[in-house]
Amino acid sequence: QLQASGGGLLQAGGSLRLSCAASGYTLSSYYMGWFRQAPGKEREFVGGISWSHGSTRYADSVKGRFTISRDNAKNTVYLQMNSLKPEDTAVHYCAVQKYGLSTDAVMDYHYWGQGTQVTVSS
Repeated sequence: QLQASGGGLLQAGGSLRLSCAASGYTLSSYYMGWFRQAPGKEREFVGGISWSHGSTRYADSVKGRFTISRDNAKNTVYLQMNSLKPEDTAVHYCAVQKYGLSTDAVMDYHYWGQGTQVTVSS
């Protein structure tokens, strides 16, 4: 089970940190992805992290503003979002790719958290 939290309402330029805690299994060999879905739009890849290597990659739209990290002891992955913009408004999801594949395709992910809403006002 994945539990995402940390969403909220804030003004443009602000920062927010989302958390995604896994329970029932360890993430040691998985790839963790963050996605978001705005109203009327398809779910899109935000970024991801290899749990074993710690390597990360990001969508161009968030590169330089968002940072993904992990805490092995807590079995939790984080999405630090800085310099938020109104276009970042979306439900944000974490997801597990259980074979450790670094992919930005929604269909490649096996487990999903319930999503947490991020709303950025201008």
